[in-house]
Amino acid sequence: MSAAPALSADRGVALRTPLPPTSAAGPGSAPPVVRGLYVNRFAAQSPRKMRTLIALADSTEINAFVIDIKDEFGINYASSDTLVRRNAGRAGVIPDLPALLDTLRAHRILPIARIVVFKDSVAARRNPGWTIRKADGTPWRDKKGLAWVNPFDRALWEYDLRVADEVARLGFAEIQFDYIRFPEPYPSLPPQVFPGQGDQKKPEVLAEFLRTARGRLEKLGVRTTADIFGLVTSVRSPLEVGQQWEQLAAATDVLLPMVYPSHYPHGSFDLPHPNAEPYKVVAAAISAAHRRDSALGLTGEHVRPWLQAFTLGAPHYGAAELEAQKRAVYDAGYQGWVLWNPGSQYRAVAGGLERKGATRLNAAASASRSR
Repeated sequence: MSAAPALSADRGVALRTPLPPTSAAGPGSAPPVVRGLYVNRFAAQSPRKMRTLIALADSTEINAFVIDIKDEFGINYASSDTLVRRNAGRAGVIPDLPALLDTLRAHRILPIARIVVFKDSVAARRNPGWTIRKADGTPWRDKKGLAWVNPFDRALWEYDLRVADEVARLGFAEIQFDYIRFPEPYPSLPPQVFPGQGDQKKPEVLAEFLRTARGRLEKLGVRTTADIFGLVTSVRSPLEVGQQWEQLAAATDVLLPMVYPSHYPHGSFDLPHPNAEPYKVVAAAISAAHRRDSALGLTGEHVRPWLQAFTLGAPHYGAAELEAQKRAVYDAGYQGWVLWNPGSQYRAVAGGLERKGATRLNAAASASRSR
């Protein structure tokens, strides 16, 4: 993949005062301003950890949790669906998901369900017919030896959509699909074969899956959102994994590009060390997304980036680095974001979150200026 084109951090939209988070809104209305945290399966299963994360939300601008409901280890809740239970895995479940959702509602925290779709070694093991193949017909495996399921297999779609249906009915306001992509086709690995592909291209089938999901979920008053690589915002042609901005943007209520500065190659946006330039990287990537959404006629909070709340190499990411990324989002024309830390550990960046009182003051200042 080529490096993304350069964009000066000073270009684009003038600085915007962050808006206060809004309440949930369903499909057909503007998506709310979401400022969230990723909650992995093990944190969601731990009452002690959940108390800590809820306390952080209660005292800061955080108003949403993105909770692992189906990840690489399988299902993270007690399902009543036979097909879902058959592919559940053995990594445990949230002890009482309805009670957790009630608690989040009481604390005014928006519950978002994260569903990993095509990187699913549990479903691949249980359903060999769903897998990506090698030329000899055996399952293709990635560099870690994991089999992936085939995005062209509609039976697989039905499994993931039944997970989405079930948790939407339980009370999640939004379904966030992750791993909406194909595995990287490394030259060192065998070529990938996709039974059922026909003439359909990778970006087309990914968009079709999301349109299908959206058609089902909007009937339940639930938004359909998707996580994508950060490079998708600034690279015009489809990535080798099948993601392309215009195709996916038109099929979702919200797109969430993962614009982690640590994940951009040296030289991206003309920056020798992108990880050391959190403001410039996020401003460039999200400004590009804003321009492409504008060309499609998509407005409001259709873009909600994942921001880096972890350290990978130098420098250490703390409050200042988080504040720089947030400012870049506001300067690029959006208000919402979600923090990613794989271990759901946010102490290092907590100082970069606005306190509840500060958010109310911002709201009051905005109201005063509008009179």
